[in-house]
Amino acid sequence: MTNSNSLYERLQTADSFFLMAGPCAIESEDMALHIAERIVEVTSRLGILYIFKGSYRKANRSRIDSFTGIGDEKALRILGKVGREFGVPTVTDIHETHEAAMAAEYVDVLQIPAFLCRQTDLIVAAARTGRIVNVKKGQFLSGEAMAFVARKCLDSGNSQVILTERGNTFGYTDLVVDYRNIPTMRSLGFPVVMDVTHSLQQPNQGSGVTGGKPELIETIAKAAIAVGTDGLFIETHPDPASAKSDGANMLRLDLLEGLLTRLMRIRAAIRD
Repeated sequence: MTNSNSLYERLQTADSFFLMAGPCAIESEDMALHIAERIVEVTSRLGILYIFKGSYRKANRSRIDSFTGIGDEKALRILGKVGREFGVPTVTDIHETHEAAMAAEYVDVLQIPAFLCRQTDLIVAAARTGRIVNVKKGQFLSGEAMAFVARKCLDSGNSQVILTERGNTFGYTDLVVDYRNIPTMRSLGFPVVMDVTHSLQQPNQGSGVTGGKPELIETIAKAAIAVGTDGLFIETHPDPASAKSDGANMLRLDLLEGLLTRLMRIRAAIRD
């Protein structure tokens, strides 16, 4: 795995923006390796610092009969293999304190889900592993409130914190992005990521399956780049319609290179 201090420094000094991308969940080894291989090809060609993303377990599905994973150890081993085979750092999310040390054996970045960003014990457990901690801002929090979340990591001896914007609840079945949160959280002194695809979820559907608006992925990403996000978080899949989780708001894998190319032009323009 990547040295945490070295990786965090690279995230802070990335020439353009860094990318966290991959499937919502680890569905199989073949699928994870295929997605990783393609994204590594694209990001290497474009010169983008890349972190492979994949959830080893989905503990927060709407329905009890929804797909939650292929087995924790099996999925974590796949994440470890992706990192070794392609030489890229990896990130996964955890939901309970006892998962922190286990996941930290396989990945470089531990992610705290938005719904759990106020869970002190979970944040402390993640921070104490020494891994980089990416905390997603809850759909119910302001950018300013993330200062207290970050402080929990700092007071646990870990200053390697990333803060992620993923939209705010708007009514019962929609999310909106307040782009003021990006400069607000950057002012706290940590890299900030825009979670593009989850910000387009349509939660609380009567079917028990979260909807989405993937046609707006490029709009959300362009705006985030324009206001200075340090990184982007994009879930992607060769065939989102067949994905076992969050397919309704994922980017089709073959569209990723074109999107990133256009985003790099925007970043270059605002820096000139």
